[in-house]
Amino acid sequence: MDAAAALPVLAALSLAAPWSPLGSARGQFSAGGCTFDDGPGACDYHQDLYDDFEWVHVSAQEPHYLPPEMPQGSYMIVDSSDHDPGEKARLQLPTMKENDTHCIDFSYLLYSQKGLNPGTLNILVRVNKGPLANPIWNVTGFTGRDWLRAELAVSTFWPNEYQVIFEAEVSGGRSGYIAIDDIQVLSYPCDKSPHFLRLGDVEVNAGQNATFQCIATGRDAVHNKLWLQRRNGEDIPVAQTKNINHRRFAASFRLQEVTKTDQDLYRCVTQSERGSGVSNFAQLIVREPPRPIAPPQLLGVGPTYLLIQLNANSIIGDGPIILKEVEYRMTSGSWTETHAVNAPTYKLWHLDPDTEYEIRVLLTRPGEGGTGLPGPPLITRTKCAEPMRTPKTLKIAEIQARRIAVDWESLGYNITRCHTFNVTICYHYFRGHNESKADCLDMDPKAPQHVVNHLPPYTNVSLKMILTNPEGRKESEETIIQTDEDVPGPVPVNSLQGTSFENKIFLNWKEPLDPNGIITQYEVSYSSIRSFDPAVPVAGPPQTVSNLWNSTHHVFMHLHPGTTYQFFIRASTVKGFGPATAINVTTNISAPTLPDYEGVDASLNETATTITVLLRPAQAKGAPISAYQIVVEELHPHRTKREAGAMECYQVPVTYQSALSGGAPYYFAAELPPGNLPEPAPFTVGDNRTYQGFWNPPLAPRKGYNIYFQAMSSVEKETKTQCVRIATKAAATEEPEVIPDPAKQTDRVVKIAGISAGILVFILLLLVVILIVKKRYICWRRHICIRNIRRSYYSYSYYLKLAKKRKDAMGNTRQEMTHMVNAMDRSYADQSTLHAEDPLSITFMDQHNFSPRLPNDPLVPTAVLVPITGRKNVYHGDNNSFFAISYL
Repeated sequence: MDAAAALPVLAALSLAAPWSPLGSARGQFSAGGCTFDDGPGACDYHQDLYDDFEWVHVSAQEPHYLPPEMPQGSYMIVDSSDHDPGEKARLQLPTMKENDTHCIDFSYLLYSQKGLNPGTLNILVRVNKGPLANPIWNVTGFTGRDWLRAELAVSTFWPNEYQVIFEAEVSGGRSGYIAIDDIQVLSYPCDKSPHFLRLGDVEVNAGQNATFQCIATGRDAVHNKLWLQRRNGEDIPVAQTKNINHRRFAASFRLQEVTKTDQDLYRCVTQSERGSGVSNFAQLIVREPPRPIAPPQLLGVGPTYLLIQLNANSIIGDGPIILKEVEYRMTSGSWTETHAVNAPTYKLWHLDPDTEYEIRVLLTRPGEGGTGLPGPPLITRTKCAEPMRTPKTLKIAEIQARRIAVDWESLGYNITRCHTFNVTICYHYFRGHNESKADCLDMDPKAPQHVVNHLPPYTNVSLKMILTNPEGRKESEETIIQTDEDVPGPVPVNSLQGTSFENKIFLNWKEPLDPNGIITQYEVSYSSIRSFDPAVPVAGPPQTVSNLWNSTHHVFMHLHPGTTYQFFIRASTVKGFGPATAINVTTNISAPTLPDYEGVDASLNETATTITVLLRPAQAKGAPISAYQIVVEELHPHRTKREAGAMECYQVPVTYQSALSGGAPYYFAAELPPGNLPEPAPFTVGDNRTYQGFWNPPLAPRKGYNIYFQAMSSVEKETKTQCVRIATKAAATEEPEVIPDPAKQTDRVVKIAGISAGILVFILLLLVVILIVKKRYICWRRHICIRNIRRSYYSYSYYLKLAKKRKDAMGNTRQEMTHMVNAMDRSYADQSTLHAEDPLSITFMDQHNFSPRLPNDPLVPTAVLVPITGRKNVYHGDNNSFFAISYL
């Protein structure tokens, strides 16, 4: 039933004496009554379709099974013995709509032959087809075999309707009968039972107490039994009763702290000795105070304010909303403030910077307790404010070479104005060569001290502290601190330069790039680590040299040539020496020391084309001897003589052939390995042998020569040579035997050998023919050839002299060599002992496999050189001579 539309129904039920016909004449029956003479159907009574069993109709015109002591007539009955305990049968009266107070009475009995309890008769009133509530009247136990009378007064208002239901419930004894009869609906109020006035609806907010007040009319009704009946729940006892006058009283019923679950229909029930009454159903309306669904919306934020939108259009609960409030507090605090708001937006002022707040919206509806619970919170934080002031001057706690410890005051919220802030130490410094560095270091705000590391020693460092938060910054004044000195850095490697000499080293250096203070001195320690000269001792303690602070070089004397020295140089400040820088420098090797030939004649033997000298081994100095060299220098009249001892040696090796073609004044006659001269030994200059690729040709008799002996030491890319003049061969003053120029003769022999090979084949064939044809012709031919041989000797000497004169006329530019036949043979007898020891030395004649001597066998053809005048020399450009070959 709708609570708003419910109208009161007043009923009163009173117990009466046994029924008599006199009672039926008191009033007029209304619709809805029934005597059951024709059964319940005739009165539009219905059995409940959902009960356990049915009421039974007993008719006066039909026999029945009831005991004889049961009343006669027609009525409705229930036999408890036929049903189980607790089972129920319901008989429903027609639904009635009345707009005035009326009364219903009926007869009933509960009988058992043994006087046992047959069960319970309940009267229920259903309003507007709603659920069945608790009985408004009931009777239990044995009442006798006579009919008893009860009445029910009903007050109803249109358009509500109600229905009366008779319910028989079987007891545990299962013995006896429950019967009803003569139900009457009267159009006037009952005079034996109290009536309730209309019971109105009660509306409260959830969590509040609800009070129903029932007003009843009747005599002595104040002493009746009263209770508040809930349609779907328990009965509530009366809280207070009060007489209004002698015929009217009021009863109050209170429900404590109601909630939505208590919302239901309630009615007042009263019962007295003369009857009972029931009121209409009134609704208890429980309103839920409103509560926003969404939290407030943040529109703006500052250091000391928050601008929000209430966002209160969507709510949970009931309206109308008569008041809006904003409740806020710090999330870390316990206090709460509430501000009434009459606009969609609101600005909270005077807040703390960088503080988290919880903001909720409260909504209130009419009635006590109409303020709902706070809505979902908006948790937000105000912005930081600019720091209050600049940090105080930094306090220097400790100064070291590369670090500075700094103290500062404790920074609280009253200074930072923000819980999130940074404390930064910024520093900068300048160093040499316009080098500067600046950096900032974040510090732990909770630490009372901070250390700035990695600073350069002995440097002025500017420090300042900066306090920053998201809204601003404050800087302290700069403080300048000089860091302490430290050991210096290493001397730059690229500045170390060593200039080598034979017995000294000139060492240069520069100041360390990081002096880290004032340089007080330089220390250089050195020692030899290896030497090219095996005789030099390299194992020994290092020597140390100290130099003043402004020194940049030092000369190290009395060193061994050809020796590598390792130098360690380091600088020092008052804090000590820094790391050393190493460099290896090797002294130059010295030229070997040759024996003193001054005043000593090294010449042992001399011929026209050779000179034998005594070679003595040299003394190595800084490097072992690599080779010995014999240099022959031709004497010229216009050339200044070289001074022995102060002379420059011959560094570029020149062979005889190269000197001849290039016009060099000297040539290397021999190069000897050092192992070939372990002790003094003779050597023949001009022995016509080859030594290590250098040809030692015979000397020209008409020329003068200086003979030089030089020793060479060579290591890596350095070569040192020492030389000395050991002999001088003067030019011959007598007219020597004319011999051909060895240089020309060499070329000529080669050419002649080639021509001879071709001609020899031809002549051999020709000789065979001649021998066959005519033996006499051979003898005659032999006689002619012998005569030509005698002639050729004089012609050959003549042309040699003529060629010599022409060479002298051209400026004496070519050297004379020994005669290819006789002069060379004579010089072979004077060869030195060095020839046999040198496996590489070979004679010129061995090299070319040529001999000018004629065989003595007359049967073998012998070739001779025959000059032919008037022919052109195609080999040497000589227009006056040509050598032909004849065979004997």
